[in-house]
Amino acid sequence: MPAFLLEVGTEELPASFLRDAIAQWKSRIPETLEENSLKADAVEVYGTPRRLAVLIKGLPSQQSDREEEVKGPPAQAAFKDGKPTPAAQGFAKKQGVELDALEVRATDKGNFVFVQKVTPGRPIAEILTELVPQWIWSLEGKRLMRWGDGDQKFSRPIRWLVALLDEAVLPIKLENGSQTLKSDGISHGHRVLHPEPVTIAHATDYVTTLRSAYVVVDTEERKNTITQQVKESVQKLDGYAEIYPDLLEEVTNLVEFPSAVVGKFEQEFLNLPTEVITTVMVSHQRYFPVFRATNTKELLPNFVTISNGDTAKSDIIAVGNERVIRARLADGRFFYDADLEKPLESFLPQLETVTFQEDLGSVRAKVDRICNIAKLITEQLQLSDKEQENIQRAALLCKADLVSQMVYEFPELQGVMGQKYALFSGEDEAVATAIFEHYLPRGADDIFPKSLPGQVVGLADRLDTLVSIFGLGLIPTGSSDPFALRRAANAIVNITWTANLPINLQQLLEKIATDFANKRHKERNQLVAALQEFFLQRIRTLLQEEKQIDYDLVNAVLGENDPEYAQRALQDLLDVRDRATFLQQIRNDGTLDNIYETVNRSTRLAAQGDLDTKQLDPTSVVRTSLFQKPSEEAFYNAMVDLVPQTQAAQQSRNYRQLVTALLQITPTVSNFFDGPESVLVMDPNPEIKRNRLNLLGLVRNHTRVLADFGTIVKNL
Repeated sequence: MPAFLLEVGTEELPASFLRDAIAQWKSRIPETLEENSLKADAVEVYGTPRRLAVLIKGLPSQQSDREEEVKGPPAQAAFKDGKPTPAAQGFAKKQGVELDALEVRATDKGNFVFVQKVTPGRPIAEILTELVPQWIWSLEGKRLMRWGDGDQKFSRPIRWLVALLDEAVLPIKLENGSQTLKSDGISHGHRVLHPEPVTIAHATDYVTTLRSAYVVVDTEERKNTITQQVKESVQKLDGYAEIYPDLLEEVTNLVEFPSAVVGKFEQEFLNLPTEVITTVMVSHQRYFPVFRATNTKELLPNFVTISNGDTAKSDIIAVGNERVIRARLADGRFFYDADLEKPLESFLPQLETVTFQEDLGSVRAKVDRICNIAKLITEQLQLSDKEQENIQRAALLCKADLVSQMVYEFPELQGVMGQKYALFSGEDEAVATAIFEHYLPRGADDIFPKSLPGQVVGLADRLDTLVSIFGLGLIPTGSSDPFALRRAANAIVNITWTANLPINLQQLLEKIATDFANKRHKERNQLVAALQEFFLQRIRTLLQEEKQIDYDLVNAVLGENDPEYAQRALQDLLDVRDRATFLQQIRNDGTLDNIYETVNRSTRLAAQGDLDTKQLDPTSVVRTSLFQKPSEEAFYNAMVDLVPQTQAAQQSRNYRQLVTALLQITPTVSNFFDGPESVLVMDPNPEIKRNRLNLLGLVRNHTRVLADFGTIVKNL
């Protein structure tokens, strides 16, 4: 079976584009093959900084013939007196068949003309010739560029094109304005180690042929090689290298033939904070730092860089990189020493010169808002005077390091340097820790703040950003979220859940939004409503995606168009989390099935009554004098006994207690519906009907303490 090779040769591609392009081809190419009724044994996608390639093995030589039935015009329009009309002739011509291939068949709408049509499969070469340009030009990425006088965009100019079906060149043209690039079987090896052209004899020879030209096209192979070389290099130094995943991926996509090179720098630079040295190495130079041992921050005066050059010249490469790192560390030392000459608090006036957002003023103004919001949170949490003092101090200083020389040069160190400068300035350790932690989490896989001051200041910072940006009408739409507001809202919810902070988010949003609206003469209610909806969306997403709660159970705790549940969720984030996880638990262990039918039936019927959803006590809403059967009396007594259990479950948030009580009354309610003493709920007498609906309404109301059972799907 044929194999097909496509290689797109380019100028050096950005590492991020190469990563994304490989992922896109791994998804799209199999999809387009399937759309064309083609199935391959394997689709292998490769990439280096100078090429993107796919090797498809086990292709059929052509598509299978496709049979289809095509419906034509009504029989009475296609034939008159047994002879074909122009309608029949036109249909046959359009379908490419003779008139005698037409058949008349009966349908629900009368007799129609049909044709059984066979479409011959097309040769694989013909199909691939059409698909290849689509694969290339459909790649998406940031900052795609035009080159020459064409309108087609790609990450970098395309310089060569290899297209082989087995050993034969598949003639493909890439047209871009006046430029036309034709495919052939000639690739190019490593720019330095093998500058000569490389002829690929057969599609399946691609990987080995390029390796002989000092190009490792397999991304995973390069990644494994780099990992192994780094580990072997640091072992010779009696050290340890942490293989940062993001750095490893980036370096892998920057080289074609990786070679680890060990460099060194002066011991005196180790007096700098470890974070400064590792930031210079990892973020700016793409080096792997060398630690003295596992799980320690103590560095050795060495680094490992991955070269794409001649391994015989490793010493020269090391010297060049040492010169660069030495200069960068010297800059870092200068900035660090200069920053330490004055206390952290002295940086605050300079924050007036830094704009947070054009319409929101300076970062200094933001700091004042953070302090005010932090005070609101501490009041809700009823913290001690010392805790409040530390939180206010941390809120005041949390952005001070932004105008330090070190953070100005290395923005990745915001918060990190603030913590160190705070300690050096004699601030309380809790304050210093909070300055660092208030930025956490910095990404999807980052840790959460552990200290209470760090948690509170982090919440205050994000709440200010959300309310302020929403207040300007800059609400995220689609994938556009330039202020990372979704991430900020997720962090607020997750920090609250992780730290079990009993905050009332609804109250905070209302107070902060009111202050914003009053100062800027904005509409307060619309702002609050928009923030509420935004947070409810984030809670829903986090419960489903991170907590793995079934969608209908999330609907049950958040309500569907039910303001009462929405308000409750925002007023108590811990409660909505606990109720959702508990519902999932009782679904998984089967308990939910045991009460589902009774509760759901009661809930559906109760909707036809008018009982207030907050009413739990039967004594004031059910008239025992209207009872006609013992099942009603038993139902009533069960509801009287249920009240203290539900109230206790509400107070302690022990929803297991509520469900246990519901399990106990289930037989009684079932007997009310279907037992020997069952009753007709919708009795002709309106008073009796209302009395019975109130009984069912009480069941609904007690279960509403946990969730809206009307939205739960049985046996999901």
